[in-house]
Amino acid sequence: MNTPAEPGDYTRERAAARTALVRLRRMAPDDAEYEGLREFVIGEYMSYARYVAGKFRQRGESQADLEQVAYLGLVKAVDNFDPDYGAAFLTYATPMIAGEVRRHFRDTTWDVHVPRRVQENALAVRAAERELTQQLGHAPSAAQIAERLDLSADEVAEAYEASAAHHTASLDVPVAMADGDGASMGELMGDEDPGFELVVDREALKPLLAELSTRDKRILLMKFFRNMSQAQIGAELGVSQMQVSRLLSQILGRLRDQLETDH
Repeated sequence: MNTPAEPGDYTRERAAARTALVRLRRMAPDDAEYEGLREFVIGEYMSYARYVAGKFRQRGESQADLEQVAYLGLVKAVDNFDPDYGAAFLTYATPMIAGEVRRHFRDTTWDVHVPRRVQENALAVRAAERELTQQLGHAPSAAQIAERLDLSADEVAEAYEASAAHHTASLDVPVAMADGDGASMGELMGDEDPGFELVVDREALKPLLAELSTRDKRILLMKFFRNMSQAQIGAELGVSQMQVSRLLSQILGRLRDQLETDH
């Protein structure tokens, strides 16, 4: 296993890669140095693409395959990034790389062939189920999910059945002994560097938080940075505690949906 670079090394490497990326975007594609510089920039960010791919490694797909898909997303990000837009490259590239991996799971990792429409309904039903559970305090009924998504009861049932077509790898499967006495896969897995996990989450959320209204930003600030209760937030905003609860659910639901949407 390669030893992770020190934080200072990452900072210097990223600064060099950023400079090269800006230079690449200012260069004509037919320039003699273009392809070499493009390969350099892609190579500098490949380790980051691998870390993004690693977030999906417990879904039954080989890490090597996930990394290849992540590299494809990275290449697209490098080729389409516009430094004049003002966003940092990782802010732009993170959802593109993650979206490419999610698209790979959506399109290629179903054990049974499922039409695209049904696949999309299955993803929407799972998202609606999480959102309604948070709002209602209990698991929603199929009818409530159907109403939220404007689907028929048969379409919701079909979506649930389609979800079962995914193949998943259990972390409880024994890997040492066939009779189950050995260690499980989960017990043998190493820990991921929390620093990289935070980088991925922070970079993915930055542009989404920036698009929130002033009130929504204020609510999140009071809840998660000032540790204020919903009653205290309500008193400051002049609304009821129930309204604060509903607003928080809506804000977090929108952020979650945007993170899960393919870019």
